Amino acid sequence: MSAPVATSGGGVGMPARQEEVLATVASRVWTTIREEVQRDYQSEPLLSGFMFSTILAHDTMEESLAFILAKKLENAVLPAPKLSQLFQEVLRLEEVRKDYLADLMATYERDPACRRYSSCFLYYKGFHAIQTHRVAHALYNQGRTSLALFLQSRSSEAFHVDIHPGARIGRGMMLDHATGVVMGETAVVGDNCSMLHSVTLGGSGKVTGDRHPKIGKGVFIGAGAVILGNVKVGDDSKIGSCAVVTKEVPAKHVAVGMPAKMFPLRRLEKRIKSKL
Repeated sequence: MSAPVATSGGGVGMPARQEEVLATVASRVWTTIREEVQRDYQSEPLLSGFMFSTILAHDTMEESLAFILAKKLENAVLPAPKLSQLFQEVLRLEEVRKDYLADLMATYERDPACRRYSSCFLYYKGFHAIQTHRVAHALYNQGRTSLALFLQSRSSEAFHVDIHPGARIGRGMMLDHATGVVMGETAVVGDNCSMLHSVTLGGSGKVTGDRHPKIGKGVFIGAGAVILGNVKVGDDSKIGSCAVVTKEVPAKHVAVGMPAKMFPLRRLEKRIKSKL
């Protein structure tokens, strides 16, 4: 079967009958994942047990994702069965379901190394870290702060990604490679953003209050970039690798250097084309 196609605008495109559309898209993606894994199950005997326990033994994508996350995050305090039950409860919430489905499709579309949905679903720790955060964020909003902070701690240990459960992350997030990513409590990231490893959305020394960056929609942040303080990065902008940003970045601009300098994206694209 042909792979499902994601739509722009923060996720999987929701016309009038949102729940019906969501269920249809989710079903197609899940069918695609199972077909991909079934081929691996038959062709690679050493992985047959892994493929069965993670994907083929489960009826729904939520059950499978909950199992995968639980096995990666379990410890002596919270064993995998209890964590899996918790993850399933949260992942079945409609808003969370829209989020993780959009993240999966965004990674498939934007990461040239991701040629199959199952690769992201099974192996990409950036995807796993974001879904762990989405569960922790939902719990945080329910007032279950201790449990949310526990998941943040385990995610930091397991994935080397440290995102405070209070941070707000939009749909269609691609966290590529992920190692070393840090996002503070009041950080906000818009829909359809992409972020490479070792990115910091941190504070600038303000002890309390709204003190972390606000990232617009469709922003790309390169590896090692540091954005500090309650500064805004406008929609569709790009932050260069290892840039240090402490001031507002207008929409459709590029920020590069330490400290970062801003250039209109259109002007930079024209310069590049003129040199080709």
